[in-house]
Amino acid sequence: MKAIKNGKIVIIGAGHVGSHCGLSLMMQGLATEIVYIDIDKNKAAMQALDLDDMASNLDRDFTVRDGDYSDCADAHIVVMAAGKSRLSGQTRLDMFDDSIKMMNTIVGPLKESGFHGILISISNPADIIADFLRKRLGLSRSQVFSTGTSLDSARLRRMLSEITGVSRHSIQAYCMGEHGDSQFIPVSHIQIGGIPVKEYLSIHPEYRDKMDFDKISAEDKVCGFHIVEGKGCTEFGIGAVLSNITRAVMHDEKRIIPVSVLLEGEYGEQGVPAGVPCVIGKNGVEEILEISLTEKEKEQLHNSCNVIRGFVEKADQM
Repeated sequence: MKAIKNGKIVIIGAGHVGSHCGLSLMMQGLATEIVYIDIDKNKAAMQALDLDDMASNLDRDFTVRDGDYSDCADAHIVVMAAGKSRLSGQTRLDMFDDSIKMMNTIVGPLKESGFHGILISISNPADIIADFLRKRLGLSRSQVFSTGTSLDSARLRRMLSEITGVSRHSIQAYCMGEHGDSQFIPVSHIQIGGIPVKEYLSIHPEYRDKMDFDKISAEDKVCGFHIVEGKGCTEFGIGAVLSNITRAVMHDEKRIIPVSVLLEGEYGEQGVPAGVPCVIGKNGVEEILEISLTEKEKEQLHNSCNVIRGFVEKADQM
């Protein structure tokens, strides 16, 4: 696949998340054509029309329209954003049954379209849904992956920035594992301005009390809950995450982003998807980076993978 500056992107699901993915893609000029597919065809059409009205105020030309699964045949990227909104108090894993049922109605016509590009899945539970789609579509792990812990990692960098006053763009920090309650922070790989966090705290002991990573991890895990309780859904953050991943693919950036991809021996895990740092380029996931973990972090990743594995096995039977 050749690197492209823009192209055709199909978004399956025209709800809150799908709409903001389209908005973010348009604002950043990452597509010449955006096509919405939704079970509610009128909603897809009106979502496209609303975004198309915005196009008149931008300095570039592109097409936004509604369509059907035949549009996936020549799509560079398909974004899976279909699914019900998470309810207040509901975990992502609580959405499993409804999400798998919905994916079973989508995967058939998507496969029949002859789609052979890159599928980025957002629908929750993210790790399990992406793996389910990969298997049913018969595509490679480099082609089908989910946004995984990339949004959680963005939230982590925001929290560390708020504590230290350092720009989040100068902070390197990842969340790994499940996009959910079993995710963890590999503290050994946090860097602030290129300085390992333990060394940084020896320079700035005034931040030590606030750098309680158990509390930071707990807050990161429930951040989405707070947003859902306050406004009914999350949409802006994930839209930006989707655009970052899309840009890395379209522009062949070789950017390192923590996405959820099938592990086949990496980190000692086999046949299970999990959020880990990956090199994203024109071919999708081009490399899975095996960063060194402490014994505690290895155990945390293994425990998280076991949570995911149980649901993957359940999905295989549905």
